[in-house]
Amino acid sequence: MPAAAGPGGQGRRAGSYAALVVRLRWWVIVFWTTVTIALLAVFPTLSEAGGNDALRGLLPEDIAAVQTEMRAVEIFGFPLLGRTVLVQRDPDGLSVYAQARTGTNAVAVTRGEYDDVGSVLGAVPLSNALGLFPASRERDTTALTYLFFAPGQTFSGQAWAAQRYADRYFDERDHVVGVTGSVPARAQQGRIIRDSLPLLELTALAAIVLIVAVNFGSVVAPVVTLIAVGVSYVLTLRLSGFVAKVFDVTSPSELEPVVIALLLGVVTDYVVFYCSALRHELVRGADRLQAARVATTQFTPIISVAGVAVAGGTAALIVAESTFFRALGPALVFTVLMGLCVAITLVPALMAVLGRFVFWPLHPRTSARHAEADAAVAARVRSSLISRIAHSRRTAAVVVAGCTGVLLLAAVPLLRLDLGASFVGSLPPGGSVREAAAAARAGFADGILSPTVLLVEGDGVASERDALRRLGGVLEDQPGVAGVLGPGDQPLQEERGIVLATDGSAARYLVVLEDEALGAAAVDTVNQLDSALPELIADSGLTGVSGALAGDSAAAAFIVNQTEEDLVRIAVAAFAVNLVMLMLFLRAVVAALYLLVASVLSLGAALGLTTLVFEHVSPGEGLTFYVPFAAAVLLLAFGSDYNIFGVGHVWDEARQRRLPEAITVAMPRTTRAITAAGLALAASFGLLAVVPLQPFRQLACALCVGILLDVFVVRSLLMPALLTMFGPVSAWPSRLLRSRSADP
Repeated sequence: MPAAAGPGGQGRRAGSYAALVVRLRWWVIVFWTTVTIALLAVFPTLSEAGGNDALRGLLPEDIAAVQTEMRAVEIFGFPLLGRTVLVQRDPDGLSVYAQARTGTNAVAVTRGEYDDVGSVLGAVPLSNALGLFPASRERDTTALTYLFFAPGQTFSGQAWAAQRYADRYFDERDHVVGVTGSVPARAQQGRIIRDSLPLLELTALAAIVLIVAVNFGSVVAPVVTLIAVGVSYVLTLRLSGFVAKVFDVTSPSELEPVVIALLLGVVTDYVVFYCSALRHELVRGADRLQAARVATTQFTPIISVAGVAVAGGTAALIVAESTFFRALGPALVFTVLMGLCVAITLVPALMAVLGRFVFWPLHPRTSARHAEADAAVAARVRSSLISRIAHSRRTAAVVVAGCTGVLLLAAVPLLRLDLGASFVGSLPPGGSVREAAAAARAGFADGILSPTVLLVEGDGVASERDALRRLGGVLEDQPGVAGVLGPGDQPLQEERGIVLATDGSAARYLVVLEDEALGAAAVDTVNQLDSALPELIADSGLTGVSGALAGDSAAAAFIVNQTEEDLVRIAVAAFAVNLVMLMLFLRAVVAALYLLVASVLSLGAALGLTTLVFEHVSPGEGLTFYVPFAAAVLLLAFGSDYNIFGVGHVWDEARQRRLPEAITVAMPRTTRAITAAGLALAASFGLLAVVPLQPFRQLACALCVGILLDVFVVRSLLMPALLTMFGPVSAWPSRLLRSRSADP
């Protein structure tokens, strides 16, 4: 019996639980069937409950960038920047009439003369006519109309109203390319995610069915997996939707695909572990009910501890200051616990009912021989290698050094990791939002869609035009700034009320960056501007004034900086939670420490390789701010999951034999089960890439690579080598290994 079941009370409790589930197997199946039907009939899904169209929880309203933007609107009466932009472009030159219609339409909608454009409250036109606007790459080719909306409008509602404005008041003579900006991009992201969910679910399920079918040589084992996954899916998403609706909780659209992939992966893992144990007992000659009882007794403690370890690891996100991570953490914990609840009840009940038919059309003994024959060469190589590692500390040391060196080398790109939060840049090529953005940048600069606003406040500051003009000049000279529009760029009568407050207490500048707003390069530029701002203001000759930045890039800079500050908190919490779970399960400190360090090495390598890939795929944008941290927490948690399963069997064998023999006997069988489970998990997460958005492809890459490294490098090579190197000391302070082990 594995260590988790252990002797004494814990083993008796596991046995009693297994006997109860097997005895009540039909009642368990009826219960979950009833619950599933009831949830489908009554409760909404997570997306139906609302919230996928908003970004609450991502950006708190009390941050400096938001407060500065609100303050500027309070002083001037209207914003200087908009997040929804209508783009017109003709590379051969926009006609004078087209540019004139842009201006007259903007004036009309601002005056309220157009009452059929939904929630559009105002518009500000901008043209590169004569190349006069700072940062214009061309002249007379491009016109932009920044649209403004009443607070509380949904992203999709703003995008719809902007498109209606374009369709209603412009025609083919105006060369309208489309509507773009961070708000339409966010709305399109939500649509893409919703449209991609069925494909994600279908492909992930197909991959899982194929992996389980091949692993067990059965067509029924995949059906058991699908039943468990289906019940867990309904339970998780319907209860999440109910909670979201009752408590008016808004969830980002990114959440549901991650929840689906996590749920499919963890439930499949636990089904594979249970079915592997069931087949083992049937091959040994146990009858249907006895095999189900033994498999449940052996694996329910391991699966329960592993599930709690994954839930506890993902809960580390709760310690973050970022409200986004605080929302993501509980969602992932809830997902894992729901999947665990179904796995440890429904799967044993199904095994007790089906018995050897789980492995139909082959008899378990035939199935086992068939699977072993298919993997005979690989098994001999693995066993031979593991045997050499387990019986020679010198070989083990070489393996540890080699694996560590490879993982550290793969992690090197992580040293130049940049984070961003780009919305437009994350969209797939060819969409109208991205095409319109490209047209706007061609006529102006990359940062034209979401310029940064600098608000300067002080008594009588509007009268100091020379100093304000100098400030605009030094701002334009800063690295990463393409152009600045502010006081001194237009006649005084045109500046009042736009860039100069009518009461003389404030001035504002429109700062166009060289890089796309919200990307990593733009975030770096804004951080540098923010740090240099007091010195720039002083050098311009202004005294007794304050300055602050607003806009998408400033908000993204806050999110990225807060996320980076959360790194230490999340890392410490995740490391501590996973370490405690390993120590409690293994009853060992030393093994828990070096196994967790091995998982950290694998994690670093996965993130390093992901950074390297996307440096070439999307240079300058960086990884989306939440990707490395969500991937890190999940990979550490699943590393502990596989540590518990793998080392638990070594500990069990070590009760009857020396450590080298325990490693040689336990590792090949556990490695095979972990490999099947890991492939299913990697497929589930890897297929997040079917969502054609950059953050999902980054997360899919990080998680898929991380799990494969964990399975084929850490679990198959590094773990047995570390166990051999440290020997009986691994179990300290327990004396489990000292009683039968001797140094090899």
